[in-house]
Amino acid sequence: MRTKRSIAVFRNGFESGPTTKVSRGDEVPPENKRTSGKLRFCVILLYVALSAASNSNFEAVAQQSDAGYLAVTGPCQLQFPTDHGAHPGYRTEWWYYTGNLQTDRERSFGFQLTIFRRRISPPDALKTWPDSASRWRTQQIYLGHAAVTDIAGGRHIFAESIARGALDLAGVRQSDGRTTVFVNKWSIDIRPDLHRLQATAPDFSLDLELHPVKPPVLHGDRGYSRKGDAAERASCYYSFSRLQTAGRVQIGEMLFEVSGSSWMDHEFSTASLQPGIGGWDWFSLQLDDGTDVMIYLLRQDDGNVHPASSGSLIDSGGGSIHLTASDFTVGVLDHWESPQSETTYPAAWAVRIDRGAIDITVGASLADQELQTAATTGVTYWEGSVDVSGTAKGRPVAGKGYVELTGYAGAVEALQ
Repeated sequence: MRTKRSIAVFRNGFESGPTTKVSRGDEVPPENKRTSGKLRFCVILLYVALSAASNSNFEAVAQQSDAGYLAVTGPCQLQFPTDHGAHPGYRTEWWYYTGNLQTDRERSFGFQLTIFRRRISPPDALKTWPDSASRWRTQQIYLGHAAVTDIAGGRHIFAESIARGALDLAGVRQSDGRTTVFVNKWSIDIRPDLHRLQATAPDFSLDLELHPVKPPVLHGDRGYSRKGDAAERASCYYSFSRLQTAGRVQIGEMLFEVSGSSWMDHEFSTASLQPGIGGWDWFSLQLDDGTDVMIYLLRQDDGNVHPASSGSLIDSGGGSIHLTASDFTVGVLDHWESPQSETTYPAAWAVRIDRGAIDITVGASLADQELQTAATTGVTYWEGSVDVSGTAKGRPVAGKGYVELTGYAGAVEALQ
């Protein structure tokens, strides 16, 4: 585990404005030539949280018990709009947006905007706080990742931001059916019929309005999404699988009016991943027949896929079917090696979903969509736009989507 470096980052300050990195072909900034690992569902947040919690070393903090945190052990009984907000009694949470956009001249972009929350001590720890606690004191840390894939320009640009959940630097606000999640000047604003995303970094910015085409989809058993054998190895997980999107993407001095389709995930948990699971491959796919697909593969250290791997098949009207690991197969067709981290990732896949008679090929829109998040946690993962083609129920189908690959630059251990 690359822990000493992560701790050093946060001892220099908990509030950090956005920093930007660009991936373009073989152009490798010297500071990015490092290997690190771990992410999604919020692996990055462990380092943020534990580093912020104290000046103790990582091993000492990581051995603490989960006692006192809320646990996900069954159907989540989600209610909207309330559950668009924060669930602070659970250790980790994230609001995750990805999408594929085009200009009127068909120049294509992918984008990602994610805000993570991590609780760094159980609720009972409040009892140990001094009677006049500092206004800087908090049990919550927030961080953000934002990225734009300029497919025609052959570059992937990303930025990071982090802040305490105090002094109005970061947090979640709710009133009158509206939820605002923010970290520094990045924000996600969720209203009944509109999601507004805003993020500004040194080299790019996003300002997008997203309108849900379908209602929220509760994954697993009424939102209860398993990540292992034990009941508590799970999360509460729902998605807006298709949001009609329009707005502006700025890269340097170039401003693009764009439109397209996006995907939103909201997930929270305390102890999601089962030990022995080294990483995951996550797919969100939007097909041009109106079908949406979410599947994730939990990769075990022995090379097998854990049977808790699952997904959802969502029809054009918003109805969904839970997929178990036996309902689909994913085969790797090609690989790509990062010149920055020297990590090898899958780059193309053959996906077969028996329940929907879907037989498709998924391929990266741009090979280099790797994120090395040195300014926040030093972890490395691949998250990028993909193209889809194949058949569904015997008819030709195409589409776009996003894929996330974790654990390839180092085993995912922080959620175990």
